[in-house]
Amino acid sequence: MAIVVHFEVSGMSSEKYEEALRRLAAAGAGTPPGRLYHVSYGASENLQVTDVYDSPQSLEAFGRVLEPVLRELGIAATPRVEPAHRIIAG
Repeated sequence: MAIVVHFEVSGMSSEKYEEALRRLAAAGAGTPPGRLYHVSYGASENLQVTDVYDSPQSLEAFGRVLEPVLRELGIAATPRVEPAHRIIAG
């Protein structure tokens, strides 16, 4: 079952976001298995993130890599997970 994950983020500037992406890529998790969509948005001094995953298990696996990276960068992110009703591409 696909899920939508809204992260309530604090402390993530666009610079920290780009550094997090670099660190995730270096760890082999730049494009994690099961992540269907990733969107960052909002003010550049406090970006927010919404992802779509194919399953809760895929999110949990990525979280094991993501959480230490965010912690090291001083970023707090609280996920709110909801089941996807329908995904329409395009």
